[in-house]
Amino acid sequence: MPNLTTFASVNPKRCLPDHLSLSDQVSFIPMADVTEGGEWLNHQTRRLESVLSGFTPFVEGDVLFAKITPCTENGKGAQAVGLKNGVGFGSTEFHILRAKEGVVPRFIYHLCQSRRLRLAAEQYMIGSAGQQRVQPGFFDHFNVPGLEKNEQSKAAQILDTLDTQIRQTEALIAKLETVKQGLLTDLLTRGIDENGQLRPPPEEAPELYKDSPLGRIPRGWRVSTVDSLSEMVTSGARDWARFYAEDGAKFIRIGNLTREHINFRLNSLVYVRPPSSGEGQRTQLETGDVLLSITADLGITAVVPEGFGDAYINQHIALIRPSHQKINARFLGQFLASPACQKLISGLNDAGAKAGLNLPTVRRILVANPERNEQDGIQSQLDSVDNRIRQAKTEKQKLQREKSGLMDDLLTGRVRVTPLLGTTKTVQTS
Repeated sequence: MPNLTTFASVNPKRCLPDHLSLSDQVSFIPMADVTEGGEWLNHQTRRLESVLSGFTPFVEGDVLFAKITPCTENGKGAQAVGLKNGVGFGSTEFHILRAKEGVVPRFIYHLCQSRRLRLAAEQYMIGSAGQQRVQPGFFDHFNVPGLEKNEQSKAAQILDTLDTQIRQTEALIAKLETVKQGLLTDLLTRGIDENGQLRPPPEEAPELYKDSPLGRIPRGWRVSTVDSLSEMVTSGARDWARFYAEDGAKFIRIGNLTREHINFRLNSLVYVRPPSSGEGQRTQLETGDVLLSITADLGITAVVPEGFGDAYINQHIALIRPSHQKINARFLGQFLASPACQKLISGLNDAGAKAGLNLPTVRRILVANPERNEQDGIQSQLDSVDNRIRQAKTEKQKLQREKSGLMDDLLTGRVRVTPLLGTTKTVQTS
């Protein structure tokens, strides 16, 4: 099997067009302008005379490969497409690969982004800790399949299609998250009318609003304390590390909460075999419990969903058990997670060396309290956006797994590319 240098020149000599003058602009790519996903951001330019010395040269179509740890391991790199005057200069921490005649440059790019190549490159690093670099000789030892040009092109086409779908999905996620932030503010300050529509803002209909400790709120809303809406407010027990187990009940820590939504993040879950004492019963979670981080990163919120199973919390989390006759638990969670309430929580931080909220302070937190049917409608709209974001993120993860598997298959020649063309789909971005 041929090595990579059969298909690409590594760190070729500088090649400048004859018409280029020292005052002309050329592209400039520092390490910070390439992503771990292989994209080139922030298309900077500089005068040619300012970059001729001390930077790495490249031309249109070349592939940039980050050679220094941890950039190598993290996948930093890009293909130089759209260079100003067809020429670029960049960080000296790039290796440059230029496709040879009869080789598809985009195929070289995908090879350089593949996990297989990155893992192999780690074995060719030398240098002191934190300053290790991949040596150019690595590319002489990395074997690639001897695909014909048409197969290189088709493999690159398939992987590019997946890249496009991933970017479209990322754009959809960003759009939905922006929509959610605006909706969160509007719904939790203006509320909805009997038809489920947002009330007009106070500037347009001041008669619909009143002053309150929370600012201007709809006239029909009340302001209540967390304590007045809850059956119990407590926190987790200390020193439960001795109850850790391979399986058993879930043990929720701050790392299982997120500011992205009011659901749990369960990718780093710890299990416990809790004691049968009252301490264990006091901190056991129930459906609808609202959790709030009370140390370090204050105010992160989650709501226990139905069917969550046996679970407990540690001492860094407050447990608010709402009275379900008085307030919708997910509405309470969304309100506590809202920007306005988060600002309020930050201001309640107990004085001292460490950030923290005590339980009396948690009980005194003020929340908006509309009629129950309005709470339910607001919660439903916010949960709908959260569900769309979650579905889009799941789709992105699926596409990334698909791409990773295909890269391994296509770029090693284990799977022929022709049967795979035309099997991809387009992501809806509206």
